[in-house]
Amino acid sequence: MRGRQTKKDASIVLLAAIAALLGAAVLFTIMALRQDPIEEALSGDRVTNTLFVFESEGKPLASYVLMYYPATKRAAVFDVPGEVGLIIRRVNRVDRIDTVYEPQRIAAFESEIETLLGIDISFSLVYDLSDLGKIADLIEGVELFIPSAVSVYEPDSLILFPSGITRLDGDKTLSFLTYRLSGEDADLVTFRRQRFFLGFIKRLGEKNETLKNSVMLQALQPLIKTGMNQRTRIRLFDELSNIDTDRVNVQSVGGNYREVSGQMLLFPYYDGSLIKEIVRQSLGALTRQVEGSLTERVFTVEILNGTGITGLAGRTAELLRGFGYDVISIGNADRSDYAATEIIDRSGSSEVARIFAEIIRCTNLRSEAAAPEELNMDLNLGLQNLEYRSDFTLIIGRDFNGRYVTGE
Repeated sequence: MRGRQTKKDASIVLLAAIAALLGAAVLFTIMALRQDPIEEALSGDRVTNTLFVFESEGKPLASYVLMYYPATKRAAVFDVPGEVGLIIRRVNRVDRIDTVYEPQRIAAFESEIETLLGIDISFSLVYDLSDLGKIADLIEGVELFIPSAVSVYEPDSLILFPSGITRLDGDKTLSFLTYRLSGEDADLVTFRRQRFFLGFIKRLGEKNETLKNSVMLQALQPLIKTGMNQRTRIRLFDELSNIDTDRVNVQSVGGNYREVSGQMLLFPYYDGSLIKEIVRQSLGALTRQVEGSLTERVFTVEILNGTGITGLAGRTAELLRGFGYDVISIGNADRSDYAATEIIDRSGSSEVARIFAEIIRCTNLRSEAAAPEELNMDLNLGLQNLEYRSDFTLIIGRDFNGRYVTGE
């Protein structure tokens, strides 16, 4: 009798143990699903920020933060130059932001970019240049428009890029990202790499379904450094493939260059507050629902200096370009004694005009009907000349301090 009771007790204990294990397994599965980083990042009303790094010799050649809002399928990109200067907290000194970059552990680099831009980075992907070339071959090249033919003769190689639409294979990808013409402006090199990044993202989107077959996944996996597992990466690129990259502008961290300890560092404007504000404006544009295609347009600006301060219009143009506006002309106003800054709006959207005015905190805003393009016929040449008016005319007054309208 006692033996029978002992067996019964043992069975109860065993069943209880099995139930506990099953309960734990169910709980673990539920928690795992809840903590799935990609589903968490793409759920709700939030922007997903992904860091892309093109790596060369263990350092970033270029770093881009792609901000994507699933609800509107819109994106923005910020280029973070490696020479951005800031106080590196871990060593407590002023240095380049890429000083903290480590190829196998980029958490410190991510953290500095998060602080710089005022965002949280959800995911990161690192592509070594040689591996990037292999990926370009896997996706059958990256298509770009090259405005002018390029011929670079070097001791060990000849670099040739024809003008027009060109598809870059692996070898040409490496050349395109690394070549530099004699006397070429650094901004042109940066712009070229930005165009490649957008073309790369576009091509990945076009080949997204092909890249998900088992053979391609096996070939692609070792070419990317990322903390994401394969399922998460696939899910992320399913979303990013929705981006219309032709409507995405890349904005760079702007600032002033100063020499520190023998190296030129780029210090962000206004101690970094400006780039954070630009990011906030961009995030607002991604999430804002505006009728039609207004949020996808690049709005044009004319800047007129109504003060006697030399160079103020040019500095303001640089400020507004940082916010993604196309400054098509700068000059002097009809007089130099404007007390109050004024904005003339021809955009056709009060919401868009309000957003523009808020950048410099200007409340002196008046609308003007978009002037019909005046058609002038030259009877001798038979040519038609069109007069274009910008979406906004900004007339700078004495109450503008170079960043905001102070009202004084």
